[in-house]
Amino acid sequence: MKYRPEIDGLRMVAVLPVILFHAGFTFFSGGFVGVDVFFVISGYLITTILITELEAGRFSILRFYERRARRILPALFTVMLCCLPFAWLWMFPAAQKDFAQSLVAVVFFASNFLFWKETDYFATAAEEKPLLHTWSLAVEEQYYLLFPLFLILFWRFGRHRVFWIIAALAAISLLLSEWSWRTRPAANFYLAHTRAWELLAGSLCAFLAAKRGVRGSNLLSAAGLGLIVFAIVSYDETTPFPSFYAVVPVLGAVLIVLFADQRTWVARGLSLKICTGIGLISYSAYLWHQPLFAFARIRSLEEPGEGLMLSLAFAALALAYLTWRFIEKPFRRSPVPALPSQGILFGVSGMVATVFVALGFWGYMATKDLQISREVLSERCNLHRGDCFHLENPGFSVALWGDSYADAFAKSLGAQVREAGGDLALFIKHSCPSILGVTRNEPNRLGVKFADQCRRHNEKAQADIVEGTYDYVVLASSYLRYAEARNLKGMPVLLDHRDSALAADQAIAGNMVETVRAIRAAGAEVILVTPPPRVPDFDRQRKLVKFGQADQIYAEVEGGTDISQMLLSRIAAANIPVKHVNTISYFCGGADCPVITEDGRLKTYDGSHISTVLSPVIAKAVLDATWPR
Repeated sequence: MKYRPEIDGLRMVAVLPVILFHAGFTFFSGGFVGVDVFFVISGYLITTILITELEAGRFSILRFYERRARRILPALFTVMLCCLPFAWLWMFPAAQKDFAQSLVAVVFFASNFLFWKETDYFATAAEEKPLLHTWSLAVEEQYYLLFPLFLILFWRFGRHRVFWIIAALAAISLLLSEWSWRTRPAANFYLAHTRAWELLAGSLCAFLAAKRGVRGSNLLSAAGLGLIVFAIVSYDETTPFPSFYAVVPVLGAVLIVLFADQRTWVARGLSLKICTGIGLISYSAYLWHQPLFAFARIRSLEEPGEGLMLSLAFAALALAYLTWRFIEKPFRRSPVPALPSQGILFGVSGMVATVFVALGFWGYMATKDLQISREVLSERCNLHRGDCFHLENPGFSVALWGDSYADAFAKSLGAQVREAGGDLALFIKHSCPSILGVTRNEPNRLGVKFADQCRRHNEKAQADIVEGTYDYVVLASSYLRYAEARNLKGMPVLLDHRDSALAADQAIAGNMVETVRAIRAAGAEVILVTPPPRVPDFDRQRKLVKFGQADQIYAEVEGGTDISQMLLSRIAAANIPVKHVNTISYFCGGADCPVITEDGRLKTYDGSHISTVLSPVIAKAVLDATWPR
């Protein structure tokens, strides 16, 4: 394959915006599209090699995987190894467990699945995951695993037909992406089926270039570079991505690949030594930047300043050069690369991978999560999908209806109810308040259909509770959060209420009265569990304690007491009897609200939800609040 220096220059165009975006520079608000440019480049280069070898009759699947191992694994394993001591010293136990899981996932190139399940890419917590960026490596490797097998299977039908099959698959993948950002935004971002079209676009470029060569066009190649730059500076975290919006940077990369030969201005610019030099080390630079930024954020009490982040960006490039020079090149370059035979290479790679997997399992199991722990049942036992706390002939029945605040003590409540001879049914949906007629709709975080999902969930809960035979119904939700009409990140919450002119707190209070009235009319007693106090700057306070600059974390009760009293007073004014469990009282004794117990455990796992330290205590209070059985 003929070397094209402009492709290395295009790698620079891809990697620098990604690094500067993750560093927090707002001018590069769309820098994440650099990953999409990388996908096009990867699809083009790999497919070019595959076409050349298939047409020459010398393709070997083992040799192909050997090349991938030499290209990917040495630098990746080096960065993973360097992350270990900092993760051990600086990360909190819960984060250490997550990191341990990511070690295993990265080894199997499945980290995109892990991070899809764990977090929203643009969430603050994601910025402190040292191996978050390996999701894109996982997508590429999943592609590399399947695409050669696809070509081997379909090559006998002829190159022309294979081209159109790939084009059809790319179109399907793009349409899936456009559909998925509306319904499953996190899966759309991380998973390969909605990213494959970007790699396949590069593969189509390889077919076209193999047939007619790379044609020079100043206009088209400049337009391609312009499209990439436009996406980098104009897109941001509110841009649905990937979707049809991703066509802009992908098309830009395609135009450069197909029309930037050495006669064009774009190719000459991208072929400058500074551009090709950064392009050559771009893989290692991509590997290094996220751990450096993540650990800086973990160790800092405040968000690191631009000066520090820019210094770390340069440090990533310096480490990338050293990694490329002393690790990447020795393993890749002939005539005698390191670990020269396939057997030795695969054997050593397998052993190193096994060590990381063992460390991951050990780290997950050995980390004593004494400070932070939570119990979450979520959908597993919801709406009678499972009989987690079911007895054949219960002496009494309880329904727990709420959001993640209810989930935080559901397991403990279920165990205690069963021990007392009762039956517990769960109606839990995170971020969905247990109040009829009021839902929460945050398109960027939860998906545009979440409000409908929340409404349907509450309708099912209402139908079962009103028509059921429950003796007690426990209501537990983050009423303060909904009343403030914002979530943890301050993003707007659209309250679904028939009278949109009502303030959020008034809408919640009015609908709570109707909810309690409906439950009482069904013959069930109501126990209202009001939210715990919030911990201001929880992450910062935790860091102060961890790094020896404070000995306690304190919660505050402003707002939480107000909304609780308003709900209770409105219910009392309607002459509806309810029992009340005040979670705040289990935090605060006097003026202070300490969060760390005497044995060093946290009463909250995230500054808002109760941890397993308090969940059995709250569960007992709920059980004690039931009327005599």
